[in-house]
Amino acid sequence: MLYDWFRHIEFAWPWMVGLAALPLLLIWWYVYRSDAKQGSIMVSAAQAFRASSWKSRFRHVPFILRILAITALIIAMARPRTRNDRELKEGEGIDIVLCMDVSGSMASKDILPSRMEAAKEVAEEFVRSRPVDRIGLVIFSGESFTQCPITTDHSTLLAQIEGLESRRYLTDGTVIGEGLATATDRLSQSKHKSKVIILLTDGKEDPPETRLIDPLTALDIAKAHQVKVYTVGMSAAPPAPVATGNNRNAKSPVGDFLDEQLLQRIASETGGQYFRARDKDGLGAIYKQIDRLEKSKVEIRNFRRYEEKFLPFVLAALAFLFLEVILRYTVFRRFP
Repeated sequence: MLYDWFRHIEFAWPWMVGLAALPLLLIWWYVYRSDAKQGSIMVSAAQAFRASSWKSRFRHVPFILRILAITALIIAMARPRTRNDRELKEGEGIDIVLCMDVSGSMASKDILPSRMEAAKEVAEEFVRSRPVDRIGLVIFSGESFTQCPITTDHSTLLAQIEGLESRRYLTDGTVIGEGLATATDRLSQSKHKSKVIILLTDGKEDPPETRLIDPLTALDIAKAHQVKVYTVGMSAAPPAPVATGNNRNAKSPVGDFLDEQLLQRIASETGGQYFRARDKDGLGAIYKQIDRLEKSKVEIRNFRRYEEKFLPFVLAALAFLFLEVILRYTVFRRFP
C-alpha cells in the first residue's frame, strides 16, 4: 500500500531531497561522539558490568525519533504531491452516418481477415479519430436498420460496430437505396451545416420483393436534404474471366457483384467521392482521406490539478519531535 502511494507521488522541489544527507551526517556524528565519550577501565573480570536495564538498551530512542523528524521535514519541504491530468475536447463537429452493408457476401475472405472484419476495424479507427463529431450507424442487407442513432457517445457506437456480423440481423439481399434513405433520414433533423454519409458496400442492388425505395429515389432524397455521400466499394479484384465447363468467358462473381456505376453516380451528384477498396490497407487509406476532406473544428484544453501531500509529513515530524522531548526529559533524563 505504501509503495503504491509513493508510486503516484511527484516532488515540486525535488532538489530538497538532497538534504537527505543531513540525517546520515547526524548519525555519523552521534556514533562518533558516543564512542569518544565511552570511558575504559582495566579489570580482571567484566562479569559485574554485564547487567543492563531496559533504559540502557533503549537509550538511543530519542535520537532515532529526532532523525525520523528531520527526515519527515525534508520530505515535506520537497513538497510531495499527486497530479491529475484532464483533457477537454470541444469544437464544432460534423454529423456523420456510417451506412454499412452486412449482407452475406461481406463474409468473403478475399479481403483478409474478411470484408466484414476489415470494414469494422477501419470504421472503429475512423470513429476514434473524430472526437467531437456526432456519428451514427445504419446497416442494410435485404432491409435497412438504424443500429445506432447519431450520438456523441462513441463508446456505445464502437460497441455496436464491434458486434456487427453478416447475415445475423436482416433478411438476405442488398438494398443500397433503402440503406441510403435510412441514413439520410437520420440526418434530416440535423442543424449542422455539414451532413455526411459514408456508404460502404461490396455488391449491387439486389432487392427482395418488399423493397420500398430504389437507389435513385434515395439519391434524390439525399440531395434534397443536402447530404454529402462518400461511397466505398469493397472488392479485391476487378471482373476477370474464369474457366468453367459451359462458359469459359464467364466473369468472377467478386467483380460482378460491385455496381461501381451506381456508387459513382450517388457520390458525384451529392458532392462526395467514390472510392474503391481492394484490401484492408486501401480501405484504411480511404477513411483517412475522407477524414481529411471533412474537417471538424476541435479545441483541446488540458487541465492539470495538483494535490499537496506534505501535511502528513509535517504532522509526523511534529509528533516525533514532541515524543523525543517527552522521553528525553522524563524516562531518559540525564543528570549532570
